[in-house]
Amino acid sequence: MTAVPGRRSSTFTRLLRHGFTDPSAAERLLELDDLASVRSDPVLFEALGATADPDLALRGLVRLVEAEEEGERQVLLDTLITAKPLRDRLLGVLGASEALGDHLARHPRDWQVLVTYEAVDLHPGVPEFERGLADAVDADSLRVAYRRCLLTLAARDVCGTTGIAQTAAELADLATATLRAALAIARTAAPEDAAQCRLAVIAMGKCGGQELNYVSDVDVIFVAEARDGVEEHKALQAATRVAAHMMRLCSETTAEGTIWEVDANLRPEGRNGPLVRTLSSHLAYYQRWAKTWEFQALLKARAVAGDPELGADYVDAVSPLVWQAADRENFVPDVQQMRRRVVDNIPADRIDRELKLGPGGLRDVEFAVQLLQLVHGRSDASLRSGTTLEALRALADGGYVGRADAAQLDEAYRFLRSMEHRIQLYKLRRTHLVPEGEADLRRLGRSLGMRTDPVAELNKAWRRHASVVRRLHEKIFYRPLLDAVAQLAPGESRLSAKAAAIRLEALGYADPAAALRHLEALSSGVSRKAAIQRTLLPVLLGWFADSADPDAGLLGFRKVSDALGKTPWYLRLLRDEGAAAENLARVLSAGRLAPDLLMRAPEAVAILGDPEGLTPRTREHLEQEVLAAVGRADGAESAVAVVRGVRRRELFRTTAADIIGSYGTEDSPAEQDLGALVDRVGSAVTDLNAATIAGALRAAVRERWGDTLPTRFAVIGMGRFGGHELSYGSDADVLFVHRPREGVSDEEAGKAANAVVGEMRRLLQLPTADPPLLIDADLRPEGRTGPMVRTLKSYEAYYRRWSLVWESQALLRAEHMAGDAELGAEFIELVNPLRYPAEGLGEDAVREIRRLKARMESERMPRGADPTLHAKLGRGGLSDVEWTVQLLQMQHGWAEPGLRTTRTREALAAACAAGLIPAEDAEMLDEAWVLATRVRNAVMLVRGRPGDTFPSDPRELAAVGRYLGYEPGHVGDMLDDYRRITRRARAVVEERFYGAVV
Repeated sequence: MTAVPGRRSSTFTRLLRHGFTDPSAAERLLELDDLASVRSDPVLFEALGATADPDLALRGLVRLVEAEEEGERQVLLDTLITAKPLRDRLLGVLGASEALGDHLARHPRDWQVLVTYEAVDLHPGVPEFERGLADAVDADSLRVAYRRCLLTLAARDVCGTTGIAQTAAELADLATATLRAALAIARTAAPEDAAQCRLAVIAMGKCGGQELNYVSDVDVIFVAEARDGVEEHKALQAATRVAAHMMRLCSETTAEGTIWEVDANLRPEGRNGPLVRTLSSHLAYYQRWAKTWEFQALLKARAVAGDPELGADYVDAVSPLVWQAADRENFVPDVQQMRRRVVDNIPADRIDRELKLGPGGLRDVEFAVQLLQLVHGRSDASLRSGTTLEALRALADGGYVGRADAAQLDEAYRFLRSMEHRIQLYKLRRTHLVPEGEADLRRLGRSLGMRTDPVAELNKAWRRHASVVRRLHEKIFYRPLLDAVAQLAPGESRLSAKAAAIRLEALGYADPAAALRHLEALSSGVSRKAAIQRTLLPVLLGWFADSADPDAGLLGFRKVSDALGKTPWYLRLLRDEGAAAENLARVLSAGRLAPDLLMRAPEAVAILGDPEGLTPRTREHLEQEVLAAVGRADGAESAVAVVRGVRRRELFRTTAADIIGSYGTEDSPAEQDLGALVDRVGSAVTDLNAATIAGALRAAVRERWGDTLPTRFAVIGMGRFGGHELSYGSDADVLFVHRPREGVSDEEAGKAANAVVGEMRRLLQLPTADPPLLIDADLRPEGRTGPMVRTLKSYEAYYRRWSLVWESQALLRAEHMAGDAELGAEFIELVNPLRYPAEGLGEDAVREIRRLKARMESERMPRGADPTLHAKLGRGGLSDVEWTVQLLQMQHGWAEPGLRTTRTREALAAACAAGLIPAEDAEMLDEAWVLATRVRNAVMLVRGRPGDTFPSDPRELAAVGRYLGYEPGHVGDMLDDYRRITRRARAVVEERFYGAVV
């Protein structure tokens, strides 16, 4: 068959038409003498063209023919052409699996197992596979027999004789038969050991659930008992030797390769625990030590080999424990967190190709189904299947999952499992990664019936099904809750009120009945509003459940929806702006402060949908808005009402940004730089309080004096206000300074200054729906007994003559905040020599500062407070760090410009840069200060009122933990970490503050 030079042969064209990608190589193979009788047969061309990879199928066929004895080659080819079942099976396998082609090349007579085409051959079970493995006597013969059985199984799969669920079940049955054969070989090799013990093999995971892959670890647990007259420890040693030998027979690589890994790591204590235990030992562990995931794993436990009575006893004993797992504290969050950890551990360069573990992958379906089984299987035995698709069908039949959602998940799961099977079948390797090569994707697509454009069709179908899983895998947990309170079409199943309450309890709702009432109020009816709510709520319920107080989140959402439900933009915002709904859920369920601020003006929810909405406004921007509003107002009280409204809105913006930054969202991880988060809150609250005071000052002046006060007037920020370190509940510490204008007497100027201070304080504390701003002037000269306002000259005279060291220390935080900027700058220039004394502090001053600090520690700590957990005054808390830094500032600020700042963290960094404190010590102090500040912020966010200690209420304490980044059930770790970090900081304070050298 010689082609005319320059022209393609008819064979080349036929090969191209039948899907060969390398027709030249295929044509050369067909020219081989061994294929002379079939090389032009259209039946062969059609059959090859129907395979996943015609080139691979032809190469495999040639290798098989060449491996056959000469006298048998023509028998093979004749049978191939005349028997369609063999032709479809053999070429189908050769075109899909290079590994099984290798097996046939090594064991060419095995093609004959594909000839039989009887009813029993179509649906084999464990007995049939056991007969196929019966002749195995060692590891090599077991592998050959296993591959021979696998050959028939794969043939039925690629030809479509069996569906994906049946194929997975057959793979599990084959694994069961293989474990039994391996155990029999191990027992035969050690008859004395076998005689001392009863040993049962319990399949777990996909093998236990009868949904195994082509190549997957076979998870097992071993349970053993001593035979009569044998000591237990000797029986366990014998059982361990038999079990270990059985595992090696399956797992080790020999001349015939390997079968699959037998993995016993799901046993109690994992790799650290004994390989074999008695039944009583298993139960003792599960009843006392087991974690939530271990009960989830036991859901698929199935006795498969060894002593059947002992295996049945094991399954019967552990089954009740499985269905009590949902009663465990933090059950649902534990399961969901485990799923998140799996995703987080996937390398970034693989996550988009992960078929099993990635977002929208197989594990999402399995986790969702198992979670629902564990919650509702307690009271409904029909849900207790170890097989994912059977359990999903039972959940739909019982109304626990919507039928349409279940159907979509079923279809997606079957498609993804089919992809997984065909990927693994190619080389019989354990992988869940979708290949990247064009040829691999083409073969994969064709194996799934995609022929027009296999690669494009495969990618499109894969992405579509993964998208369905991503959208539904959590929503199916929540959407039936709405059906439980909705009017359903005739014939539709619904979640019963009892089942809905059980599910809500599992999610962490303390009052399921109230939650159901809220759901009914939000989603009932046929209005467009109700329809949108029914779309939003399944997702929102999941976000609420991911908080420490789901009840508060749902109640808050109902209140906001009641207030804004009739506005056209509200539900559209939540539906269309991807981040808005999740941001709102986080804010509403994180504590009391942010929701309280939002309820006073619900329209502020629009901030959560604006991409720039969570960015704090600058002081200049705020002052401009505030002063413009004051200028438009009719009177001082109405002006300051507007000003306080702006403050409330900006407080909400700041709290929302803080909560979302601390919790993170699905698209944006939690803020990693906690110091930057704290600094943003402190600066934002400081700026908005400064703008608020500026507005109140302008309003007070306009009300009585018009545009000009008889005296120049400035507000100096002190304490945390001056340090830009305000927390949500902080007062504004200030000093007031004035200077009479030209021609105004001191008496008139003083009266005007005092009057404006009194009016400012009154206006900022008027009873309104907005939070008051308390102004505290107790740091002024002479404290509460001294005049509220002084002239600049009066301050100068007082500080020159009477100033005490604590007042100089307090002035380290002094910064102009409002009013006359020039006068404020003059005040700062006046106090600089006091707070940064030339040549530093004398020994007497240092001793006095240390004495004051020690006195404060002993006298100001609240009675009964735990000094290891008090964020402000406790060991290693804010006071310890700040006094240490301030001593450095006063001692060295005259020589080190970087220390001349009102901000603690900036001063600490400058001291470290100047070599005044080792970097390690500075890091310890900074870590403790940031943590203590976050604790105070968290307490205010959670409780709605300020506090310096961790809450005693368990739910509030859990909410503080979530804000600080701790998962449910880990508040003990949070307290331990706080004590550890602050203890280290206190050690630095002891050395650097109370030590000899500063």
